[in-house]
Amino acid sequence: MNNLTELKGNWKEIKGKLKQKFGMLTDSDLLLAEGKQDEMLGRLQTKLGRTKAEIHKIISEL
Repeated sequence: MNNLTELKGNWKEIKGKLKQKFGMLTDSDLLLAEGKQDEMLGRLQTKLGRTKAEIHKIISEL
């Protein structure tokens, strides 16, 4: 995955792509609040049934 600064800088674009790819994701699932990155990744893991490494890979490939 991109470093955290790059991720935050491109988050609106990444969020849109994730919602296109996985239609069941909501804005709440993709809330990237300061200091809450692990919580957001945990929600994605649960909702998508993927591992943390898989989530990182999905985001980095967008």
